[in-house]
Amino acid sequence: MTSSPPPQHRAPLMSLDDALASVLAHALPLHATETVATFDADGRVLAQDLVSALQVPPNDNSSMDGYALRAADVTEAGKVLPVTQRIAAGHASEPLEPGTCARIFTGAPMPAGADAVVMQEDTIEVGGNIHGVHIQAVPQAGQWVRRAGEDVTRGAVVLSKGERLSPASLGLAASLGLAHLSVVARPRVALFSTGDELVMPGEVAPEAMRPGAIYNSNRFFLRALLRRMGCEVSDLGIVPDRREATLAALKTAADHHDLILTSGGVSVGEEDHIKPAVQQLGSLDLWQIAMKPGKPFAYGTVQRDAGAGPAAAESCHFIGLPGNPVSSFVTFLLLVRPFLLRLQGVETKALKTTTLPAHFTLNKAEKRREFLRVRRNAAGGLDLFPNQSSGVLTSAVWADGLVDNPAGNTIAPGDPVSFISFSDLIA
Repeated sequence: MTSSPPPQHRAPLMSLDDALASVLAHALPLHATETVATFDADGRVLAQDLVSALQVPPNDNSSMDGYALRAADVTEAGKVLPVTQRIAAGHASEPLEPGTCARIFTGAPMPAGADAVVMQEDTIEVGGNIHGVHIQAVPQAGQWVRRAGEDVTRGAVVLSKGERLSPASLGLAASLGLAHLSVVARPRVALFSTGDELVMPGEVAPEAMRPGAIYNSNRFFLRALLRRMGCEVSDLGIVPDRREATLAALKTAADHHDLILTSGGVSVGEEDHIKPAVQQLGSLDLWQIAMKPGKPFAYGTVQRDAGAGPAAAESCHFIGLPGNPVSSFVTFLLLVRPFLLRLQGVETKALKTTTLPAHFTLNKAEKRREFLRVRRNAAGGLDLFPNQSSGVLTSAVWADGLVDNPAGNTIAPGDPVSFISFSDLIA
């Protein structure tokens, strides 16, 4: 009697945290840098620390329109002081004689000897043969004075390597006299979708769609997300479900990009050619992640041709996302986004969560960690989109964030839940 083969056991699902740690372990920061105009550096990542060669402000100056004086000269309200000079921003001042004051304007340098400013609303000009001013409030030494270097001291690191530049950062860099900045080169990402069922909007009218065909929505939001991440995106379009076409697309993309990102084709069906094609050209790990939506996920590398250039790495990163649109959207935010940040030298941090009350009921406990599409309401709680299917992209449009719900957990109205805002993930 012949014994039957032992049953095949599926590998346990990988946790999202383990998957993220594994992906980030491969994301070595890119070495290439470039110099760009400070005007054009919004969203770029600094390639080196910015050290101030000066102090800001460069000297003590007035933060108000008014009168600069010695506080000790006005011990009671009603004192009249002669005005001996007028100081505007950008102009030099003369030393202030005791018992006098100077008309001064916001940003103008404080005259030597003065230690306070009385704003003009607390003064009355005095007429007559002398030009003076009636001080109606007793000043305190230091009032309305911005001290030299109170914003930036000489030699201070004001912006750190690996920091993503914001509009305020650009203003700070400009205040130090920096017209150009050294930044990390943009990650070069090749994007393509797989699937004979995919059709591009505009190519076929809705009423003429063949049975089983769908419009390629993933290509649009993935391209937009990549660009928001500061990437240079090469859109390679839709690759047919054929091994030869998939191999050709991967070979073309690998030589000139840092990452190949695909959507669909990472499962094990007969028409899913991504897995064997990447394995033929490099290496691939296909993971089943314990998260919903977004269970299938792939990371690997594709070898470059020897002619890719002496400065090029030997291989190009590959990430395969699931084909369902919400699955693709969520896995990009939770796995691809931190990967791209790490490529640019940005230190990745734990997801920022806020505890808010649920204003909904979730009776069914999932076996996987679930990311629910929710929206904040006027009462300070969270509403749940009624259809949490991974194919319902309207849920991601309606929502303003995700609830990170642990496996096996049900939710009742009023329960505290962990909320992740899309504004923190899509910036």
